[in-house]
Amino acid sequence: MEKRKIPEKQLSDLRENFNFFDRDNNGRIDVEEFTKLLQVLSPKTTSAQGEDGFSIVDENNDGHIDLEEFIEWWATCWWEY
Repeated sequence: MEKRKIPEKQLSDLRENFNFFDRDNNGRIDVEEFTKLLQVLSPKTTSAQGEDGFSIVDENNDGHIDLEEFIEWWATCWWEY
């Protein structure tokens, strides 16, 4: 994904959103947490769709979405999910 310069206020909001969906407060969003996030955005999201989206956003394939991956996804293409 293309990196973008994000205003500090928006970064602050994104950190807050990330922390909200990081339900276990470990600094990472797992596939379950990501699926719940997508279901908030679109209630008809299935677990399979959440897993598919997760695999795209987890760019380094470590099994978690970190804050940087989340910010990049949110800033560039969250509405595609």
